[in-house]
Amino acid sequence: MEEQVKKALDQVRGSLQADGGDVEFVEITEDGVVKVKLVGSCAGCPMSQMTLKQGIERYLKSQIPEVKEVVSV
Repeated sequence: MEEQVKKALDQVRGSLQADGGDVEFVEITEDGVVKVKLVGSCAGCPMSQMTLKQGIERYLKSQIPEVKEVVSV
């Protein structure tokens, strides 16, 4: 499942990079929690939690049903 998550993150990465940010995969837990690190302009952006939940998490859940949540570490 890790490879699926990494491929899905690659799909959303372009949008983040267009705004000067990026997302790095950290790990996926046994219970389906994907841990990522927001970097670049995403790291300090006040909208980063919305990007994380409404963008990244929504997309990953639609592509990989086993994903339960995405959190930033």
